[in-house]
Amino acid sequence: MSLHPSLRRAGGKGGASRNVLKRYERLHQLMSRGLWTEGRSIFGLPKIKQERVKVKKAAAKEAVAAEQPAGTTPEAAPPAS
Repeated sequence: MSLHPSLRRAGGKGGASRNVLKRYERLHQLMSRGLWTEGRSIFGLPKIKQERVKVKKAAAKEAVAAEQPAGTTPEAAPPAS
C-alpha cells in the first residue's frame, strides 16, 4: 500500500524536520543543558522545545567570509597574467 501524496515529505524520508524527540534524544538534550540528575527515572521526562534557527542571507555570507582566511578573498588575489 502506498502513501498518499499529501502525507509525503518533500525531502524523501528525511527525519530532520521531526518535531517529536525520542526518549534517548530528550535525555541527551537534558544532559547537555545540565538539567538531568543521575539516578532519575527515565519516565515522565519534561518536554523540550525544539528551536529552529533561520539564517538570513546576509548572516550566511558573513559566516562564509569568517571561515575563509584573511587575504584569500577574490578582491585580494593578485591579477592573473
